[in-house]
Amino acid sequence: MKKPLTHITIVGFVMFALLFGSTSWVQFVTADSLNNNQLNNRRILDQLARDRGPILVDGTPIAYSEPVDDKYKFQRKYGSEGLDPRAYAAITGYYSVVSGASGMERASGEYLSGDSDALFYDKVGSLFTGEQPRGAAVELTVDPKVQKAAWDGLGDQNGAAVAIEPKTGKILAMASTPGWDPNALASHDSEKARSAFDTLESAEGKPAYNRAIGGNLYPPGSTFKVLVAAAALESGDYTPDSRLNGPASLDLPQTTSTIGNSHPGACRNGGKPSLAQSLAESCNTSFASLGMDLGEDAIREQAEKFGFGQDLEVPLKVTPSSFPDDLNPPQLAQSSLGQFEVRSTPMQMAMMTAGIANGGKMMQPQLVDRVLNANTLEPISETRPKEKSRPISGDTADELTSMMEGVVTDGTASVAKMGDTKVAAKTGTAQHASGAAPHAWFISFAPADDPKIAVAVVVENGGNAGNEAYGATVAGPIAKNMMEAVVEE
Repeated sequence: MKKPLTHITIVGFVMFALLFGSTSWVQFVTADSLNNNQLNNRRILDQLARDRGPILVDGTPIAYSEPVDDKYKFQRKYGSEGLDPRAYAAITGYYSVVSGASGMERASGEYLSGDSDALFYDKVGSLFTGEQPRGAAVELTVDPKVQKAAWDGLGDQNGAAVAIEPKTGKILAMASTPGWDPNALASHDSEKARSAFDTLESAEGKPAYNRAIGGNLYPPGSTFKVLVAAAALESGDYTPDSRLNGPASLDLPQTTSTIGNSHPGACRNGGKPSLAQSLAESCNTSFASLGMDLGEDAIREQAEKFGFGQDLEVPLKVTPSSFPDDLNPPQLAQSSLGQFEVRSTPMQMAMMTAGIANGGKMMQPQLVDRVLNANTLEPISETRPKEKSRPISGDTADELTSMMEGVVTDGTASVAKMGDTKVAAKTGTAQHASGAAPHAWFISFAPADDPKIAVAVVVENGGNAGNEAYGATVAGPIAKNMMEAVVEE
């Protein structure tokens, strides 16, 4: 009898120890991860009952909470007079009772909800008042005039546009179309909120993608030639005046295929254009030949210096752009034109453009300018400009700037001319699928001699122009309007 009782006692102690250990593990070790899990609706419900802080653009709320008479106490709303919520949805994201948070609502969630340690004294004060602490206000770097120019320019076309202040890395615009209205997802009616989420996820054109920083990415087309030109100049073997091989048609090694130009015939100087002339004319054959001469390693190294393949948060997570591996000569030739399997976000191309504009110093892109105490409006934190890398030398940046000015004054980007203001730019028309209209690209910065804004625009499948699209005619006017919103203030 004594032996069975001993066994039962031991089993009881073991079960008690396991139970105690598992509950302790949940309460103390995994508590934070469980609380912060986006699928944890209890956390969302708790936070919906708080006065969540606003997201501000130039001092105006584009996301804010209003008191309501229901169990959640506060209703999240998006947009303000003159600030279309659809134009900012790719930035703000949503805050929903059924699907959690996305965009800046998620990335700055601790500040907006009041959970951040930076709000410690407010939380202590709430212990005495019995009130939930107010969330902090998150002020974005976005310039509403530039954002509107991007949004209006893209219109009913699918695409994206990004603008960066070269000297600071501040993101002045981040637009993605088609847009969508976050207000429907913020409904306190669970069925309506769930239906809105399902509609967004299944909508034609995939508006839930923030095409500026993610989605399926794009071949950058001829805008990538700027990077190849940078690799050539950085090698020390080329100058803007170096002569390249630019025939009407370039035979590709190891294959019967050829590469031709976008116009009939050879490039300038009887098929012997300079590097600067090749960029101005966007000569395919000369850049394909140059890419094969430089080699895969040199171009990949230059791409990585500009940020290809690197993780980035602004604080929204940016999908890394990519340059393919193990290329044979024909693939390298096509990759040198921003084709084959080269893929990029508009954010990456804007960063590259801003780095050139800033004398070879690429600043850390940042979407948050300041975090403010919602009660006192005193700054809790302020974003300081931070150098991310130096992908090219100052001399190379100066040479590229001059070459990109030539693309505007004497090349394919004349659409970007802005009176007496010097503009540097590059066009791109990217083939991406058999039978599909090309993507239209445009990168630029202005003023070229004192840059205040760097821009990257892509319009999918040629936008309204379809197969007749070119980067200059479709994406160029959008980029120009974005630059004018800053330069002509």
